Amino acid sequence: VQLQASGGGLVLTGSSLRLSCVASGTFDTYTIAWFRQVPGEDRDFLAAVNWRSGRTNTARSVYRRVTISRAIAKNTVYLEMNRLKPEDTAVYYCAARDGVATVSQYDYEYWGQGTQVTVSS
Repeated sequence: VQLQASGGGLVLTGSSLRLSCVASGTFDTYTIAWFRQVPGEDRDFLAAVNWRSGRTNTARSVYRRVTISRAIAKNTVYLEMNRLKPEDTAVYYCAARDGVATVSQYDYEYWGQGTQVTVSS
């Protein structure tokens, strides 16, 4: 499985942003998730979607501002973030694991390269 994340950038506080993760390979049974990481810290789970069922899981800390979805025809998982804050500044990664969603970065086998999101006040 290969993952390609994109969509990051420099935005203003209060803006919205949609990140994309294009997957390739065989991943019908996989869960694809989004994490983010700031320097010196572990990757934090944001949201995940099971590719086959479409079932989603979203972290409680962001669920009011974050939506994850998938476009089957495009092999793409999206992460839409609203009302962005400076503390959302991080590198955002998509990741995949064979099975149901978990919140630990260590459970995910495949990772995209990351896309930087910077929220300016």
